[in-house]
Amino acid sequence: MTPLELAQALAQILAANFAARGGDAAEIVVTEQDTQLERPKSREHGDWASNVAMKFAKRIGTNPRELAQELAAEIEKIDGVAKVDIAGPGFMNITLDAASAGETARRVVEQGAAYGRNDSLAGQRINLEFVSANPTGPLHMGHTRWAALGDSTARVLRAAGAEVTNEYYINDAGAQMNKFGRSVLAAVLNEDAPEDAYPGEYIQVLGAKVREQLPNIAELAASDRDAALEQVQELAYQLQLAEIKDSLERFNVHFDVFFSERTLHAKGANGEPSPIELAVDRLRDQGHVFEEDDAIWVRTTAFGDDKDRVFTRGNGIYTYFAADAAYYLDKMDRGFTEKIYLLGADHHGYIGRLTAIAGAAGDDVEKSITVLIGQLVNLNGARLSKRAGNIIELDDLLEWLGADALRYWLARYPADSPLALDGEKVRSRTNDNPVFYVQYAHARTCAVDRNAAAAGITREVFAPELLTHETETDLLGKLQQYPGIVAGAAELREPHRIARFLEELAAVYHRWYDNCRVIPLGEEPVEDVHRTRLWLNDAAGQVLRNGLDLLGVSAPERL
Repeated sequence: MTPLELAQALAQILAANFAARGGDAAEIVVTEQDTQLERPKSREHGDWASNVAMKFAKRIGTNPRELAQELAAEIEKIDGVAKVDIAGPGFMNITLDAASAGETARRVVEQGAAYGRNDSLAGQRINLEFVSANPTGPLHMGHTRWAALGDSTARVLRAAGAEVTNEYYINDAGAQMNKFGRSVLAAVLNEDAPEDAYPGEYIQVLGAKVREQLPNIAELAASDRDAALEQVQELAYQLQLAEIKDSLERFNVHFDVFFSERTLHAKGANGEPSPIELAVDRLRDQGHVFEEDDAIWVRTTAFGDDKDRVFTRGNGIYTYFAADAAYYLDKMDRGFTEKIYLLGADHHGYIGRLTAIAGAAGDDVEKSITVLIGQLVNLNGARLSKRAGNIIELDDLLEWLGADALRYWLARYPADSPLALDGEKVRSRTNDNPVFYVQYAHARTCAVDRNAAAAGITREVFAPELLTHETETDLLGKLQQYPGIVAGAAELREPHRIARFLEELAAVYHRWYDNCRVIPLGEEPVEDVHRTRLWLNDAAGQVLRNGLDLLGVSAPERL
């Protein structure tokens, strides 16, 4: 029995106790979140501890110790629970029987990659937008944190049963694209770069590729520079976007949708209004649009924004806010129950703006939108890209550090904490490097498997009651925690909880490895305890593998 399952059973017992006292079920709703269990500091106090009696006694109308005694009597009826001791004013210490605890190893092995997955977010359709860098240059270090966190968040949400669409919003309309086009055209024609040109050798590389694919572009520019600029800008944009997609795939980050901003401005085939034109009418129907100073406004202050927002200025030009609103409405139309935006540290102002758009569109701002702001990442030892000039390219980081190390380190910290990394430590192969420490634990489980096979030890016998060593109890307890860790990480949108759990699991596994042998020494016979320990070894490897997969990190069999 996992602690999550025990918490669910405890929630049911508590609710039944309240009902038996004549309470109205509507007055007290108990979930497994209310009854979460903790690992006691001293193993002498059992396998799991709960203070639920102290939390709910007043609401139920009794004293904590009396409630604890009543709950304990029901908990002891649960199959696999050996006893429940009550301590102090109402703490409950729950001890599982050895066989029940040991069954975790078999469950993990039999469920394989499915172990830890749950349906806590089943039925939710989530749109997760992240990275969304302008297609005017290569991805750089500022994008890497959101790429790692965004993809890991999506994996954790899917593990909790949600249907998730990873989406990249391509900012392919507006002044930055025109600036990009002028920069590349100058490179194509071997002209001096415009004063506001994008820096970096990559512009020259793009220019050479465009010149190769459009051999007559110089002649066109001489007769119709605007037409040449249009062709160059479009081809350079497609080439740069292809490079961005390639970098992301090399970083093991996959997007389901690349959404072009230009589609929001495009009219229908028969001249129907564009999505951005329709957006203002849809918001007007909700009663939140007004006109003032020759402009069209949305009253976003009604939903907590710091000021009302201009949708269309008097010259008919749509603002960035208008595109944001049209894009949000498009996500609504696609049926997403929650829209998650992962934005950089310089986008704090977007929290109120996007939340207000959701409210103005008629969505529930408490449930339908989540805006996460990440802090900057600083990596000591990284060098500016020679190709891109003034940035540190993702491709260079991948070549220097590798995708596994970079992804793990970026995912192991909360998004809202500033992050300073030591490049040499990130790439080191020592136990001080957490990604190496975790991957080494997994490789060690594989080595045990290989050595066991060579010694003729198989999993033909499983006797969980034999797993009684202190380190075996600790390892089983840690494996039991994994489903709850996944559910919590998904609920809070915090994949770093997976990384920290894996480090704890690796430490517990290494201690077990040092104390309990799968392969007997010398001429000692192979016994059922050795065969059963092989199950436990393989269960640890499986959970390490499952957790690393949620972070987009590989689980090597050898290091």
